[in-house]
Amino acid sequence: MSVPPSDPLTSRLDALHRRLTGLGSVVVAFSGGADSALLLAAAIRALGPDRVLAATGDSASLSDTERGAVRDIARELGARHTFVTTRELDTPGYRDNSRARCWFCKDELVARLLELATTAELAHVAVGTNADDLLDPFRPGIRAAAALGAVTPLADAGLTKDQVRAASRRWDLSTWQKPASPCLSSRIAYGLTITRDRLTRVAAAEAGLRASLRRAGIDSADLRVRDLGDRALIQVALPAVPAVLACPEALAAVRASGFPAVEVDPRGFRSGSLNEVPAGPADPEGPAGRADRAAPTGPDPAPDHAPAPDGPGHGP
Repeated sequence: MSVPPSDPLTSRLDALHRRLTGLGSVVVAFSGGADSALLLAAAIRALGPDRVLAATGDSASLSDTERGAVRDIARELGARHTFVTTRELDTPGYRDNSRARCWFCKDELVARLLELATTAELAHVAVGTNADDLLDPFRPGIRAAAALGAVTPLADAGLTKDQVRAASRRWDLSTWQKPASPCLSSRIAYGLTITRDRLTRVAAAEAGLRASLRRAGIDSADLRVRDLGDRALIQVALPAVPAVLACPEALAAVRASGFPAVEVDPRGFRSGSLNEVPAGPADPEGPAGRADRAAPTGPDPAPDHAPAPDGPGHGP
């Protein structure tokens, strides 16, 4: 009697299980998004909770909202979890905010997670890169993580973004349809120097906007406040644009965070839309930063967030 073949998703989840089992023990770079949540859940299934540690990079680029969400999701999954302080803002290449910014962020994050893995006596650092992410040749963050030896079990198993969400739904993970939420630096137009004050202003603007929309009964799962230097650009789901334009409270909430002028993008939210804005004069021809690590080479890379993946640890 022949055995019916497994469906593609089951086959790839089996491959993921085998890959994780072979790793022995892991620190999972955990951002709380769909990719890293599935990776964490799969690692616990394959290795047991004692051989898995979820770790999240904690810096000014992580919003309080996401910090709380990460903690809650790790608890839901029954995972050991810790925050690891990262200091990407100390790196000139990161602060300069060129299109290679994500390289410096991931370089710092993975370096800290490798230190954690050594201390915790865990064999590998695993990141949530999926198979679709590898199709884009201009991913500086992915290249930085690979250069430091981080492993990519989801991609190794051939899991695409759609399959990550389908698997998460099959396993009843709360993150199966969670919108992407990259780090706050992804809201700042290229060429504008990244500072704590800018990150704090963006975080306050998004929190105020989200609260005002909730009070007004305006629904938008995707929401961003882009810092364009002289003004803020609100992006919400396209169907919500007319309602936001007609909501003075929403515009006032963003102005109250310190932006002198506020606009609403008539085209709605688009992941990676800052790629459409020319970089300012601070955008260098090539990134410069840590002297002890090689900077990315090749064409000027696009950011890791177009479309936004679930990057390692840090959540445009």
